[in-house]
This record gives sequence, C-alpha cells and structure tokens, in this order.
Amino acid sequence: MQKFTFDRRITGFFSEQQNKLAYNQEELLSFLNLSCSKNNFLKQIQLKENNYSTQQRKKLCEFLDLRYTNVSKSDKVNQNLEHLNLSNTFTITTGHQLNIFSGPIYVIYKILHVVKLCEQLRDEHADYNFVPVLWLASEDHDFEEISAVEIFNKFLQWDTDQSGAVGKFSTDGLEALRNEITDFYSKVGSNQIENVLAAYKGETLAEAHFNLMHELFNQFGLIIIDADDSKLKKQFVPYISKEISERFSFHAVKQTNESLLKEGFNIQVNPRELNLFYLSEGKRTRIVPTKDFYNIEGIGVFSELELINEMSDFPEKFSPNVILRPLYQEVLLPNLCYVGGVGELSYWIQLKRIFDQANIVYPLVQVRNSILWINKTISSKMHKSGLVLEDLFTDISQVKLQYLKLAAADELDFSEVDSIFANLIDVFKQKSDLQDANTKKNTDAELQKIANQFEVLKRKLVKSVKQKHDNALTNIESVFDKLFPNGGLQERIISIFSICQDGDVIERINQLYSFIEPFDPDFIIIRE
Repeated sequence: MQKFTFDRRITGFFSEQQNKLAYNQEELLSFLNLSCSKNNFLKQIQLKENNYSTQQRKKLCEFLDLRYTNVSKSDKVNQNLEHLNLSNTFTITTGHQLNIFSGPIYVIYKILHVVKLCEQLRDEHADYNFVPVLWLASEDHDFEEISAVEIFNKFLQWDTDQSGAVGKFSTDGLEALRNEITDFYSKVGSNQIENVLAAYKGETLAEAHFNLMHELFNQFGLIIIDADDSKLKKQFVPYISKEISERFSFHAVKQTNESLLKEGFNIQVNPRELNLFYLSEGKRTRIVPTKDFYNIEGIGVFSELELINEMSDFPEKFSPNVILRPLYQEVLLPNLCYVGGVGELSYWIQLKRIFDQANIVYPLVQVRNSILWINKTISSKMHKSGLVLEDLFTDISQVKLQYLKLAAADELDFSEVDSIFANLIDVFKQKSDLQDANTKKNTDAELQKIANQFEVLKRKLVKSVKQKHDNALTNIESVFDKLFPNGGLQERIISIFSICQDGDVIERINQLYSFIEPFDPDFIIIRE
C-alpha cells in the first residue's frame, strides 16, 4: 500500500476560496481570528483560557461522566475524560450528521484527522492535554441527506416516515439494513465486522450512532457529544435570549456576507431573521418572527416575553440552526479548533461576527485531509491502460485521446499519406492550370470530391482503431467512474465498508490513521 500526495489546487475539485482555506488562511484574516498553524495554537490556548470558566468545564464533565457511566471505555477514553476536568486540557472538534452506518467515508477521515491533530499537538506542547471530540448533529432534520449508505456499489436505503430531529428517530427498520450488510460478509467470518455491526443499536438513532462511533474510535480516545440535552441547553440560554431579543446572528452574518461578496467569494449559507427552531414530538419547527409576535406553526403564537419564559422553562425545546450551532459548540467546549471539509469551513468564515457579539472566542479552523482510495482492482485497470496518477486530474476525453496517440500511434499517423496525397493534388492542379478555364474548374471540383472521400476514409480508419482499443477505453472510463462517481470526489459517496471487503474495519481505520497528516493540506491518494 502506497501513499501519494498532490497539491489540491491542481485537482480541479476545489474553488479558489476553498484552496485559500487549505493553504493561505492569511488571505482570509478579515473573516478569521487567527490562521491555523502550529505556532498559533498557543495563542489560541491563551485566548480560550480567559474565555472558558471553571463552571463551564464542571458542567461539561458532569454531563460526560453521566453519559459514559455504563459505556465500556478504553484507557484513552478514561484518561481523556479525566483530563477534561483539568484547566490545561482543551479540545479539537469535528462534527457531522447522524448518517446511517457511519455514512460517507470522509466522516471517518475527519475524525481521524482530529485524533491525529491532538496527538501531534501533545508532542508539540507537553504542558497541555488535547482531547479529540466528535459533535453529533442530532438535532438536524434533513433525513433525506442521511438515509442511505453505499456498500460495494449498492445503496442501502432506510425508509421511514418519521420526522423531526433525526437523533430522536426510533431505530425500527435499521435491523433489516444491518442484516443486508451482514450478508455481504457472510463468507468472510471477520470478528471485527461482527462487533462493529453489533454495536449499531439503540432505541434512538442518536444512541445507535453514538455506539457505532464509540466502537470504531474507542481505541483512539475519541469523546462523543450529543448536545441535545436540557442540562447543556441551559448553558446556552443567555445566547438564545440574545438571539430572540436582538436577532444578532442575522445582522452579524448579513454584514459578513456583504464583505465576502465584495471579495468575490461565494456565500455558503444565508441567515434567517431568527436562527432558532422549536423541538416538539416528531417536529423541528422554525420560529418565525412577525411584527409583534413569534409564530411556531402547529404550536402557537408567543410574545417576546412568553417565548423567553418558554425558553427558560424548557431550554431543551430550543434548537440552534446551522448559523448558531457552532456558537453553541464553542460555548460548551474548551475548544481550540474546528476541523471540517472545505464546504463546512466556507460557512464557518461567515460566522466570526456572531462570536464577537456573543463575546465567545472564535476557534481556529482547519481543512480536513481529503483521500482517494484506489483498490487493487482499480489499480490493475490503471496499469493495463497505462494510466498514471497525474492522469486522474485530467479531463477523461484528453486521457483517452492521449492513450490512443500512444497505443495506436502508427495506426493513427497519417502524416506520410497526407504528404503523398497533397503532392498528387498539387500535380493535378499544375496540369489543370495549363488547360482552359472550364476544364480547370471541373478538375478542381473533382479533386475536392477526392479530398473529401480521403477524409471520410481516414475517419473510418480512426473509428476502426478506436473499436480495436475499445476495451482499453472502457477500462479508462471504469477507472474514472469508480474513483470519481458522478464526476465528484469518491469520499463523498463510498463508506468505510466499501474499502473493507475482508470485514476488518478496525484494521482499515488504523491504516487510514497512519496516512493522515493534519498540517499537510495536500490531496492524498492511497493505492493498494
């Protein structure tokens, strides 16, 4: 197994704005607090130390102690839970939706990135502890985005008519999908796959997802947080109240968006006037402000005072949307850095003014590693077609043309024939120039017909050559289809199971961990 790296700017898959997030954050400092570099982590520690109270840390640890009470924990998890009680301990965080059966493989990449970043920071700054955290976006309600998983080129779909925050979904119906995955591995006999699949259980999707991710990353000391909890929401009450009374996030992001547009950047998300939802049985409903009231469809109409009282009594019913969720995270955690994909971080740079107005330190943001996995089958096809890694970032039509030029150079080289034909035409034209005008005209017309027929003949020969090499060209198409499904990045489609035909999921995750390099933004290719 080999690792190769390429500057992601030559891949063609990332925008200028996204490449700046990966390579040149200094050019984005008007939208960041500090650029993400090894040197700036100490500066970020100093900022967060003064912005995260002992009381906040105590409440976080109480919550985690309770959550992990009946969970079988590795020594690293136990150690990290103990470290979080200490004032010299900070977190590095990533987060994601509750995709079924772990979802697309880039979720695995971003978690491993966070884990390894913590390891490297410990080596750099021995006076501090760094704890990797996975934030579960359990309050999200876009079920369609998370309802399928790809395994061995087959999409398994979870069909359910449940609605509302996905974390509260009953896991009814997931057993059938688990059995399908089990069938894929029926002849493998791997204890790893059996343990992983057995871990994916719980009364709710949030519980099942927690258990699966804990099974996969327990060995690395990963701490998993589902913040859809009344005790944690209480800590966010002052900011919800500020949002209701001032609608500060709307004004903050609107102002930033105007600045981003002036810089020629794209806008990832647009704020609503009020960036809060209301959670009720089977529903996550927008809170819509009107001139004098706040309307929650299906629940009722509230005055500002009534809404704030409702929030004080039932904070668990209030849910931040994508605009306020990062603030909620940074209020709860002693966090230094958020790690995400370039799309995620493109909306994070819209949020700094929210943090400023809330007096919460804006974290460092770092682009996660992107990985392309080339299995043995695809690697063999590449070898047969003469494809090199650089070809993967070239338009496929150009790759196929280049292949034909190399593989069928003599068959497609008409230069000698073209020269002979051109000389013959010249001879006839010279002869016709000696005749009368009418004869010359007829001769030129006939010569043009011959030239046209000659081109038709060449096209037929080219077509014949292409058919002769059709298998190789189909091979090239197959390589591109597998590595870049629908013309996009593989990591957004396949799952961790898709690269574990032997069922040894934990072993594969360990291999991936060895290839992750947090401070190298280049695109990674792993070739079996």
